[in-house]
Amino acid sequence: MILAHLSDCERYEALHPLFKQVFDYVKSNDLLHVPAGRIVIDGDKLFINVSDANLVPAESQKQEVHRKYIDIHFPLSGAEIVGWSPLSRLNESEAPFDVENDFALYAETPSTYFTVNPGEFYIVCPEDGHAPIIGEGVLRKLIVKVLI
Repeated sequence: MILAHLSDCERYEALHPLFKQVFDYVKSNDLLHVPAGRIVIDGDKLFINVSDANLVPAESQKQEVHRKYIDIHFPLSGAEIVGWSPLSRLNESEAPFDVENDFALYAETPSTYFTVNPGEFYIVCPEDGHAPIIGEGVLRKLIVKVLI
């Protein structure tokens, strides 16, 4: 898991061949004011889900994991609290892994919580359990899906 400021994104571009394209797109477009929905950049390899998410209390948010995609989350309209645990510390998922939608959910309380502000981003990989959209109110955010 990586938490960083967008101004430092060049440091992370070498981690995946599509990361530079992600950061260039996010920096050069006003995504705070586009309609919610999917923005396809490179088919199923790279796309952005623009979401107006209702934030939830920490105790009601489950951790999710993915196998096929790396997520890059960008809160745009306010702060987001996120729970995190290494996948190795999570017990059995609530249901079998959903291959078609690339996720499994875990009910365990995260190992740690952190706050992400506009101008920052966090990257979660398949070994990262994450419980996003914690807080109060509505949050405009981007969830970038990068095929591994």
